[in-house]
Formats: sequence, C-alpha cells, structure tokens
Amino acid sequence: MVKIAVDAMGGDHAPTVPVKATLVSANEHQDTEFILVGDERTIQSHIDVMPSNVKILHAPDVIDQKAEPVKAVRRQKESSLVVCANMLKEQQVDGVISAGNTGAFMVSGLLIVGRIETIDRPALAVILPSFKGGGVLLVDSGANTDCSAHHLEQFARMGSAYMQLTEGRVNPRIGLVNIGSEAQKGDELSKTAYTLLTSTIEHFVGNVEGRELVHDVCDVAVCDGFVGNVLVKFYEGLGMGLEQSLRDMVKTTWRTKLAGYLLRSSFRQLFHRFDYAEYGGAPLLGVKGAMVKAHGSSNVRAYQVAIQQVYKMITSGVVHALEESLQV
Repeated sequence: MVKIAVDAMGGDHAPTVPVKATLVSANEHQDTEFILVGDERTIQSHIDVMPSNVKILHAPDVIDQKAEPVKAVRRQKESSLVVCANMLKEQQVDGVISAGNTGAFMVSGLLIVGRIETIDRPALAVILPSFKGGGVLLVDSGANTDCSAHHLEQFARMGSAYMQLTEGRVNPRIGLVNIGSEAQKGDELSKTAYTLLTSTIEHFVGNVEGRELVHDVCDVAVCDGFVGNVLVKFYEGLGMGLEQSLRDMVKTTWRTKLAGYLLRSSFRQLFHRFDYAEYGGAPLLGVKGAMVKAHGSSNVRAYQVAIQQVYKMITSGVVHALEESLQV
C-alpha cells in the first residue's frame, strides 16, 4: 500500500485545505494510506467521518512561514513538516506533501531526507500552462539562484525523467530559457550551458524565449532558480489578471454581456487551462524520496492535484529512475 504523509499544518489555509483535500484523495485512492501530521485535536475537529485509510499523527509544533529555514528545521524537531520528512527518511511513508514554508521544505529535503548522491543540487519543478494544454515543466523554479552549466544539465535530465514517467511524454524536448534563440545569445552561463546541453542531451531543442513557453515548443524548460521563480510569479499574475480582466470586460455593455454569455463555455476552458490549481505543486527533484511543495495559498482543488503528483511520483518510480539515470 502506498503511504503519503500530509503536513496538515502547513500553508495559508491549514489545516482546513490539507485535511479536506486529503479526505477527497483518500476516497479516490483506496490503495493509499494518508497520514495527517499536525495537532491531533485541531485536525480531528475538521473531520466528521474518518476514512479507514486516513490516520492522524500528532505533531505539536508548526514552522512559521517567516521562520529562518535552517534554524527552524534543526530546532523544531516536533513540527509537522520535520516529522513528515523524518517519516520519509525512515521509509515509514513513500511521499510527503506540504504547503508550508518553502525554504524549510527544501532544507528538510536536503538535511533530513537527503539528496541523491550523483545530484549536486535538488531543484523545484513547476508545470507552466500552455495554450495547447500540455504544459511545460520549468526546472529550476526557485531552489537555486546561482547555478553552473553542469547544474542546468542535471536539471534537464531530472526534468526529462519526471515528464516521461509521470506525464507520459515520450522523448521530452529540452529547452534552455534564454533571451534569444541563437546559440551565442545570453550571458556566459547561457552560452556554456547551450554548448554542454547540445553535446550531452539527446532531445535538446536549443534556446527558448519566454514568449515561446506558452506555445509548447518544449516539454522541459531549464533555467536557474532566479529566472524560474520570476517566470512562475509572472504566470500566476497573468492567469489571475486575465480572468478578472475578461470578467470585467463582458460587464460593460449589453453587447459584451451577450458575447460573454455566448462564449461562456470557451472562457471556462481558457480559465481552466491557466488556472494554477489544475497544475498542483512543485516536486523537489533530486532528493531520496517523493516530495511535493504545494502553493501556500492552495485551495482544495490545487492541494488535491498536488497530492496526485506525489502519488504519481511514487507509483511511477521516478525517484529510483533519477538515481539510475544520473549514475556517474
């Protein structure tokens, strides 16, 4: 049976959202045992009927969103996140999900769960929406702001394995995020990485510009965490702004109201395609276990999709595949 530890106290809407999403997921995945980790009394108060495949593990402490990550992980041993990470390390569970402090989440992955020996730097990966609906995996989306070309090559290999095994992409195309498509564009890191990826990555399609990401020109987009995080935040703002702008626009005159009514199905499809909730969380690739960081402000749907990501990472064997594919 698959076992997933849920940090029930992490996130802006904890424990309500983690608990509700877990209960929905427990009904969908009868082959999975879910362990809600956090204050037992608080968690219990959010559950009317306890499913047979859901358990509660008491953890009295919570890492604050503003806490310094390394200090928090080392000192708050009884926090819900640290307890989850230790369960994964001891193989008491197969995967972990949390919407809590991002820095503490990454530190717990590195210091407690541990990185795969052949991977220099674990990276956060996020699927960005695209107009065709397939989406592109962005690696790194915020874990490493200072990278070498070798790190970007490892991100490419990890992203490729993830998309093959969890999303069913055959021979994923790898793109290098850059300011132009030409080989000599960009800073020294971009030029060096381009040369390295060209010689080592079989399905490398070259440089991709930010405007191309929404057009499915690649399956995995590689960049350092600084660029990646800027892109992720831009996409989040674009998605929310686009929806609100269209809603406001169709209310202006009777003609726009009529057009909005006639196009409501198309609008719903567009909003759905660019809704962050449909893309779940960010897997931490490169550690010795399945770990997914859900968005801090996740609603129940977003958290549920993130749980599904953990489940797919576990059942697809992506962590083992990373260990095998990145052997020296």
